Amino acid sequence: MARATNSPASRKRRKKVLKYAKGYFGNKSKLYRYAKDAVSHAWQYAYIDRKKKKANMRGLWIVRLNAACRGEGITYSRFIEGLKEANITLDRRSLSELAIADPVAFTSLVKKAQDGLKAKAAKAA
Repeated sequence: MARATNSPASRKRRKKVLKYAKGYFGNKSKLYRYAKDAVSHAWQYAYIDRKKKKANMRGLWIVRLNAACRGEGITYSRFIEGLKEANITLDRRSLSELAIADPVAFTSLVKKAQDGLKAKAAKAA
């Protein structure tokens, strides 16, 4: 009896991997053996970088907030501390958007943060 190889499924699987590897350089786009490795590495990097993207965006928001805060005469860390004391719970993304799109509202938030810091200092003294 002849050996069964399930040829159609194997061919389909290999064609799928080669389709994902389209655009890769050299053997990685032509030969299944090398394309399989290249595609699996690419998927690993894609997974990791989806996580890194979130950290990068948070860093960008913090940089923007720091620049906007220093324009108002306060540092980023003191601004966040003052917001916590004033019980204002806005995330960094919305604060960053506010600093860019609505400087007047951001200035009022800075004032509230400074008032919160003064209240904290008064409480401590």
